[in-house]
Formats: sequence, structure tokens, C-alpha cells
Amino acid sequence: MPTPLPPFDLDLLRTFAAIADSGGFTRAAERIGLTQSTVSLQIRKLEEGLGHAVFARRGSGRSSTITLTPKGEVLLACARKVLHLCDEARSRIMEPEVDGPVRLGTPEDFATFHLSDVLARFARAHPRVALDVTCDFTVNLLDGFSKGQYDLVLFKREPQGRRNDGGSASGTGVWRERLVWAASPRLMLAQDEPVPLVLAPAPDVYRKRALAALDACGKPWRIVLTSPSLAGLQAAVTAGLGVTVLPREMVPAGLITLTQAAYALPTLPDAEIALYCAGGLTRAADLLAEHIVQSLEAQSAGSPREA
Repeated sequence: MPTPLPPFDLDLLRTFAAIADSGGFTRAAERIGLTQSTVSLQIRKLEEGLGHAVFARRGSGRSSTITLTPKGEVLLACARKVLHLCDEARSRIMEPEVDGPVRLGTPEDFATFHLSDVLARFARAHPRVALDVTCDFTVNLLDGFSKGQYDLVLFKREPQGRRNDGGSASGTGVWRERLVWAASPRLMLAQDEPVPLVLAPAPDVYRKRALAALDACGKPWRIVLTSPSLAGLQAAVTAGLGVTVLPREMVPAGLITLTQAAYALPTLPDAEIALYCAGGLTRAADLLAEHIVQSLEAQSAGSPREA
């Protein structure tokens, strides 16, 4: 007898992803408009069809918690991709053709490493939409957004748990950046000398992080080169001029991540990429915002996780 296929019904996958995102069956039921008993039945059906548990349950009643099992982690990454592809297909087939310009502002490094494929897929799905993308520093992007220069803007900020601005009113968090110190293997970095830094000009978020972290631990530093260009910064670091700060996944070939213990460098706090949407968006801008959020969620789910 052939082995039956797993029950990859889209409704089951959507319920599963909603539970993983919201952290509980009750909150997921409220989010997707189902009863808690229906949500429980769907997950039971999913687990029975897979022959594996996707959630580990601890405790009971209000004190109970759930976490993804190793099999559940694998399924979640795949489920996000499947659901995103289905949503994209529905948009391309069922949505009326949209057109018009959409003005997007984004940090250069984030656009270079994470947005190229995201924007290309959107352009293929909506060929009549004209994307006007501007790369700049966060402070300039936010200033332009406040002046009505952008429909959407991606910007760097403190993660929600570290901010004191009142929380989620300041945009939608779409990406978490694990920051590291990066340098060329040819750089000779002595622990008793000031750290030579290659940074973007103030008020760059990474520059602020680097200087604050070094000052907090009493580590002396000196800035050897400042450049507003990502390519310029990486060229200087590759040449061995100094150390810079980069998101862990953006450290290019030819550079190495410096461990804190080996070089007496402080741990850098995470940064977050968030999305602002202007009021009264056109349908094209609204679709791009949804596409960016869903695509980055799928990328994040497929990225290696911290132990």
C-alpha cells in the first residue's frame, strides 16, 4: 500500500502558523475567527496525519505554555513559504490589476541583502506598478516620511522590548538584526590599543551602537574612516583599516566575525527593521506593504535560529 500523503490542507497550515505566531491556541482562534475547539481539532488532525507532534505543551490551564517541537520548526518554515506562494497566486489571479507609483524608502544595506528578490517578485506579479525606491539613512528616511515623500518606509530602530516610546505604535517590526563586529583577517587588533573603527557618519544606528557599547565597557576607540557608502565601508574594512558593525547575515566573504572573548569587544544589542505606512495608501502601496511583511516573515522563518 502506498504511504498516504501528509494533510497539508491550507486551512490546517494557516491555523498552525497562527498558533506559532500568537503563542497560544486561544489567541490564534481569536485572530483567525475560529473557536478554540476547532483550532484544537485542526492541530490534532495535522499531527495525526504527520505522525509527529508539532507543539510541545507544558502545564495546564491558564499557566500552560506551548513551544514548537523540532518537527514543528521544520514545518513552520515550509508552511510560511507555501502560504506566501498561495497568497501571491491569489493576488495575481483574483485581484484586479493595479497600477501607479509606489514610493519606498529603505536603508541601503537592508535593500541590498534582503529586498532585491522581494521587490522582483512583486514587480512580476504587478507589472503596471512603478516602484520608486530610495536608499538612505534611517534619520533621513523618517524625516522624508514625515514630509510625505514616501508611501512606505523601512527603517532601523530599537527592538520593541528595548524601546521606551510606548511600543507598537511606531510601525510594524519586520526583521530582527543580530549585530556583530566584523573585520578583515589581515587586521592586527591588539587588546590594549583603541579599537580602529570604520563607520557610517552620524546619526547612523550602527555607529551609535558601536560607540555606546565600547564606552559602556570602557574600551577605548578611534574612528579611522567614515563613509556614507556601504560599498566604501566594506572596501575599507576588507583592506584591513579597521572594524565595523554589520548584521550577522550580511558579513560578506573575505571578512570575519570577531568574537567578543578573543578581542575583548562588548556584545552588541540587536537592531530591528520596522515598516511605516502612510495614511490613505493606494491599493498598489497596500499590496506592496503586505508583500514585504509576508516575504520577510518567510525569510526569517527559513533563517538559522539562535540556540
